[in-house]
Amino acid sequence: MCGFLTGIVDQKEERELRASLEKIFYRGPDDTKAIFDGGAFIGFQRLAIMDPTSKGDQPFQSEHFTLVCNGEIYNHQVIRSDFEDTYSFLSKSDCEVILPLIETLGIEKTAKVLDGEFAFVIYDRKKEIFLAARDHMGIRPMFYGKHKDSDQLLFASEVKALLSHCKEISPFPPGHYYDGQEFHRFIDLTTVSKSDYIEDEQKALQGIKEKLSQGVLKRLEADAPIGFLLSGGLDSSLVCAIAAKESKKPIKTFAVGIEEGPIDTKYAKIVADYLGADHTEVLFKKEDIFRTLDDLIYRLETYDITTIRASMGMNLVCEFIKKETDIKVLFTGEVSDELFGYKYTDFAPSPEEFQKEAKKRIDELYIYDVLRADRCISSNSLEARVPFSDKDFVDFVMKIDPKLKMNSTGVGKHLLRKAFEQGDYLPHDILYREKAAFSDAQGHAVVDYLKAHAEALYSEQDLLKAKEKYPHACPKTKEALMYREIFERHFEGKSDLIKDFWLPNKEWENCDVEDPSARVLPNYGKSGE
Repeated sequence: MCGFLTGIVDQKEERELRASLEKIFYRGPDDTKAIFDGGAFIGFQRLAIMDPTSKGDQPFQSEHFTLVCNGEIYNHQVIRSDFEDTYSFLSKSDCEVILPLIETLGIEKTAKVLDGEFAFVIYDRKKEIFLAARDHMGIRPMFYGKHKDSDQLLFASEVKALLSHCKEISPFPPGHYYDGQEFHRFIDLTTVSKSDYIEDEQKALQGIKEKLSQGVLKRLEADAPIGFLLSGGLDSSLVCAIAAKESKKPIKTFAVGIEEGPIDTKYAKIVADYLGADHTEVLFKKEDIFRTLDDLIYRLETYDITTIRASMGMNLVCEFIKKETDIKVLFTGEVSDELFGYKYTDFAPSPEEFQKEAKKRIDELYIYDVLRADRCISSNSLEARVPFSDKDFVDFVMKIDPKLKMNSTGVGKHLLRKAFEQGDYLPHDILYREKAAFSDAQGHAVVDYLKAHAEALYSEQDLLKAKEKYPHACPKTKEALMYREIFERHFEGKSDLIKDFWLPNKEWENCDVEDPSARVLPNYGKSGE
């Protein structure tokens, strides 16, 4: 990952701006650059992945534009070949191709052409305005805020970099671009007409296999060492299996769990052994939970219960990878649940409701699981690659008739499982293993310890007072109150950055719960074994 902070500001503010950029140093410790381009401050923290030489350092500049981009552009070679006769590239960085695109096509068409995960900001020196765009699902983070002394917008990779300068801060909406005056949507993969539904199961299975495989393969390009987060669940195991088939040497996999009863680690080892992976198991202790909790919430910039629970193990395994290995790129299995279903979507009352819920989850993913993956990985100076978020793959799966995606067989995600039955990807027992949510699968003790700690900290009276103190996203449990109090210490009054708590659809049967854990659902079954 990388990080940036930009805005049209008074140069007298430079010292404060540099201090704010320093707050996200961990996103890109390989190089720091901060310049004033006319009246615009442009600061960048680089994590060197593609073209790690100094030629790949940002900002990139052309005659009229200055660019900073946190992202990976997977079709950069094709774009580069289109412009190599007319544009003088200074580096082999994938992000530099955005400059000739902007000069030739403008911001809207540029955003549409790019295939990748990106958040970029461009300063147009002629017009003295900023242009910006964020990928279709918000895999790369970006926020904007109005300057406290003017109406000028500032842009940054994280909220904390804007706090000292802005009176209002909002997430930059995924799938949108900013033209210097207004925000516009350039892509919408979740609004699907029934006339476009893919109703043939064989076509669906073939497309799932082909497009997910392509999504993994295109993300294997890197000028830095690659690793894989492996839970032993279906999603991360499939990503590892596809990559292992392509790799000429054993892939490096990492699993995490708490010492007291980890669930996923034994399955991760089965997968790793099957794939011949170079596997590392990271176990953490109870004290690690509370050693990292406050700082974790500061890095996450959220108070959401399930996000914080699931981040605990993910952050600790990333912390280990950063300290003990040379790996800089990590593959993860996020986004599959939103496309193919959670445990609670087994209770979807109709295909229409299943599709509606999938759309909601995909559209909001940037404030939940995508946020978790970005912050846990980037705050440890690593980069996330998320194959299930691939633009072509998401577009295809959202067009599959929801009748085919619903759990009608007793096994969730049956289309995804069936698509990879042939080809010796995974052991059958892993391919058809029941879903265990990561927040639970790192070990039930994690959530139990957090709940017990919150019980000791707060009384029932404290919980009642929380209704008046926090009217937006009011904490309903002591655990939620604990997280909210920590969040407010760091980001006072900024709760609207998160819409609400991640919870199952309460309108559905068996889903009216206050705890997001699948453990509270009647169909949890063997997920915890």
